[in-house]
Amino acid sequence: MKIVFDLEEKKWSDFVYNHSKSSVFQTPYMAKVYKETEKNEPFFIGVVNDKGEILATLLAVIQKEHKGFLGKLSSRAIIMGGPIIKNDNKEVLSFLLEHYNKFVKGRVIYSQIRNQFEQTDLYDSYSKFGFKYEDHLNILVNLKKTEESLWKDVYTKRRNEIRRASKEGVTFKMSNTFEGLKVCYNILNEVYSRAKLPMPSFSHFKSLQDNSDEDFGLRIATAIYEEEIIGCMLVLVYNETIYDYYAGAYSSFYKKYPNHLIPWEVFKWGNKNDYLIFDFGGAGEPNIPYGVRDYKKKFGGDFVNYGRFTNIHKKNMYMIAKFGFLLWKKIKK
Repeated sequence: MKIVFDLEEKKWSDFVYNHSKSSVFQTPYMAKVYKETEKNEPFFIGVVNDKGEILATLLAVIQKEHKGFLGKLSSRAIIMGGPIIKNDNKEVLSFLLEHYNKFVKGRVIYSQIRNQFEQTDLYDSYSKFGFKYEDHLNILVNLKKTEESLWKDVYTKRRNEIRRASKEGVTFKMSNTFEGLKVCYNILNEVYSRAKLPMPSFSHFKSLQDNSDEDFGLRIATAIYEEEIIGCMLVLVYNETIYDYYAGAYSSFYKKYPNHLIPWEVFKWGNKNDYLIFDFGGAGEPNIPYGVRDYKKKFGGDFVNYGRFTNIHKKNMYMIAKFGFLLWKKIKK
């Protein structure tokens, strides 16, 4: 086995696409997006055999919220979806993780793998190389069902709210224009500012749109009221899956229920366009109250607990950074 830091794009893309645990976040598409996003840096590492066949790929994004010393305190590597390992071979995974740790240890405070598939059989391999497992929920909606079955799965109160949105004159539209993206970014800025959470720069979303094509990438679902966008859901589509990426609505229009109408309309759109799964993008830790989870579960779907793996490379700096984030949120309030 040999470590590589670059692969021919089509070979890499085909390897991920044809794997049973494929994820849009492990593709060359996302590597381009990370490269073109401010405060983001893609980090790729792969494993090949002596014939040049791909055995594993891992795409991480190194994020820093600030420059200089504060940048070091905020540096982290996020691995969405997890590494892609041929046949889930433990020997290959161990080889990959061993070398990954060596290359990122001096660059980030911690690494986090956000699983999108069951990894139970690989827990011991991750643990061996410092990756501690933590429970983390997600909700997946089966879009193979009929529209009638999907509607029955939605909570009664939520169905009434969706009907209310239509009665209030709110309509749904897939709006993949640059102008639509700018409006949606303004909406998301308001939402994340109110929640006291950091958000990617506009360059991230522009790159998602610029690098998309008719088969995969960014799609913009919007709620329209009086010819204006009042709410949106930015989704990523890839390999028969729709990923809920960022979503929100102007608070002044909450009583029009745009946040209730959009997910349902996206389900319908996905069903008609032969997508199989809607991935809600996370539902928090079990047994810890989380308003976002309460909101998402009312659309039906199945809870899964694929969890996360976190490896803290610099424990003292991690504790300082964790305290600093809590302090930053207090200052914001």
